[in-house]
Formats: sequence, structure tokens, C-alpha cells
Amino acid sequence: MTRKNATRRAMSPWSLDPNVIFLNHGSFGACPVPIQRTQSLLRRRMEREPVRFMVRELEGMLDSSRRELSAFLGTAPERLAFVPNATVGVNTALRAFPLSPGDEILVTNHGYNACRNAAFRAAEEKGARVSVASIPFPIASDDDALGAIFRAVTSRTKLALIDHVTSPTALVLPLARIARELGARGVETIVDGAHAPGMVPVAIDEIGAAFYTGNCHKWLCAPKGAGFLAVRDDFANRVNPLVTSHGANDPRTEKPRLHREFDWNGTTDFTPYLCVPEAIRFLGTLGEGGLPGLMRRNHALALQAQEILCGALEQAPPCPASMVGSMASIPLPAHLLPAPVNKIALDPLQDRLFFEHRIDVPINVWPAFPSRVLRVSAQAYNRRDQYEILARALTGAHNA
Repeated sequence: MTRKNATRRAMSPWSLDPNVIFLNHGSFGACPVPIQRTQSLLRRRMEREPVRFMVRELEGMLDSSRRELSAFLGTAPERLAFVPNATVGVNTALRAFPLSPGDEILVTNHGYNACRNAAFRAAEEKGARVSVASIPFPIASDDDALGAIFRAVTSRTKLALIDHVTSPTALVLPLARIARELGARGVETIVDGAHAPGMVPVAIDEIGAAFYTGNCHKWLCAPKGAGFLAVRDDFANRVNPLVTSHGANDPRTEKPRLHREFDWNGTTDFTPYLCVPEAIRFLGTLGEGGLPGLMRRNHALALQAQEILCGALEQAPPCPASMVGSMASIPLPAHLLPAPVNKIALDPLQDRLFFEHRIDVPINVWPAFPSRVLRVSAQAYNRRDQYEILARALTGAHNA
């Protein structure tokens, strides 16, 4: 079997381009073909009789999907609302949290740019301020992350926005310890869990944060636009969707207010939410041990990728294995750094890898220009030799 045919066979449940080495699952996920078919059937059902689907059937289908997702996430369905993505979830939680002038929101230097922007806007609107905990990277242990966060807490810190898995640096943070110890200091936590579901075990009630938001279209491989927001009971009556709609005066008492308010914000495509249970089930068929087995396999592959790339670039791994999930980020040495680029443009080296080598892998400025990090993902369709090809391309770029 040729390499190209082997690649096509390995990727057959996905519709990814077989001529591209796709090492960027973390950015937007990749929806498997069977889940795309499920969504298409739901869309046909919706368009065959829109009123029946939207008015008579949708509420029950959302309840069923939410029950399965909440069981997977370790929380009660009553605490869970569907939102399009984790950025919407973070914005919603920030709007709900009571802040007074002079209060502080704590973020980290590893936070996702969109969500940090939301924190700064929320602080500005409420007369509060944002402080930044500087977690080192490379990093030696969980304790270094915990220490950096707790050193940044002051008597004015009321809320912390913490990633479960950091976006630029791919660090898995010890969320249960962070939320528990912040709570002991009187600080509530919003968890940005965009990458966590399907990458690492998630037990929302055990973490105990005031809010936990995440995506289902990344590592759970649901269609784009499937996310959730989990709200702790003591905040349930404070949180409202960003769009006020019919649920604001829905008189029913048998349905949780969170569901009345969030389930209908106007006409949209609800099928991504309805596909989540099927996505969870499908991922469980991809190898031994079900979805937990797939997460272990992807973790092991990410560690292999880290080892291969660090070896090629002649540097030590930037973090311990315990802080790696299904992604690994590698700081790029100075000789690979290109000229300055527009902040929102793709990095020239990222473009070069794509156009010259057909490798799709993200390269981000972090923590500040000119420093860059390269982040690889490991999903069921990836293999060890793909990271070896990337390593050769990077060393070739140095020698060119």
C-alpha cells in the first residue's frame, strides 16, 4: 500500500484533504463523516416541516442531547445550557458575575485572546481592572502554574478566568486544585474549557467552578457551533443569555430557568447541539477502550510528537508529560523566526509549511513578538510519521 493510500485509509471516517498532513485539530476540530451525515438528516427533517421540528420536537431533542452531554461532563442537566462556543460562554459568565469598581479579574498570560478581550471589556464596563498571572513556559511542574496564579491574587481579586487547556501553549492545568484554592481565598472561577472535553477527563461538579464553558466541536468532533455553559447552582438565577428572547417571561416552573432562557434565542440551526451524543458515541468506536482509550492514545501520540520535534530542534521538552493532553506546543528557536507580521495574519513559516510541504500546523506569537510557539495536535487520524515529516521540514527551513 502506498503512503498516500495508507493516509486515505487512516482518514476515511473524516473528509479531510488526504493530500494535506493535518496537525491542527485543535483550532476548529474536524467533524467525522458519519456525524456530518447525522447533521444532514436532521437538517432535512427540519426543512421538511419547519414548524413541527422547531415548535413540537426541538425542545425534547435538546433535553435528550443535554442529558447525555451532562452525564459525560459530570454535572446535572439542570446546570447545563447550550451555547455556540466557549467564547460565547465566557462572555455570558463575565456579564453575569457581580463586580464593583476597584475589583479585579485575574487572567493568565496563556489565556485565549478573544476571552482575555472579553475580560478587559467586562472590567471596563464595571469599573474593575484586569491583572495577569505570568505562568512560565517552558514549565517544570503543576506547582509552577499554581504558584504563579496564587501570587497574582490580591485582596481585590474577585474572579479568575482560567483555561483548562491553554490555547497557545497547550498546557493542561490542574483545574480542580486551582478552583478549590482560589475559592478558599474568596475568588470565584470561570473555566475556559474550550479544548478539554474529549481531550482530558472532565468532571465539572468536582472542579466546583462557578462557571465552566467548553466546545463540543473540537475534541468531541461535533459539528461547528456546538458548545455549552455549566453554571453552579448559586449563580443559576444571575446568568442570562447574551440575547434576550421568549424565555425571559416563560411562565413554566417545571422547566429550569436556565433552559427556558438559553434554549431559544431566535431562529438558528440547532443541529450541532443535537449531534453531540452521536459524536460521543462515534469517538468511542475508534479504538480499544472507547473514548477514554482514544484520549490515552492521543495523549501518547502528542508526547511522541513533542519528543520528535524537540529532538529535531535540539531542545528539552518544555513541560512535563502530566501537563500534555492531545496537543503539544514547542517554542521555536530564534533561527526559525521570520520577519514581523500583521498580528492577525498567518505566520510566514506556517504559510511556508503549508504551501511547500502541505502541512497544516499553527504557529502563534507567544508570549510576545518576536517569540513564536508551534502547536501540534494528535487525533485518531494522525500518525507518528507525520510529525517526523514536520520535523524534517523545520530542519530544512533552517538549512535553506
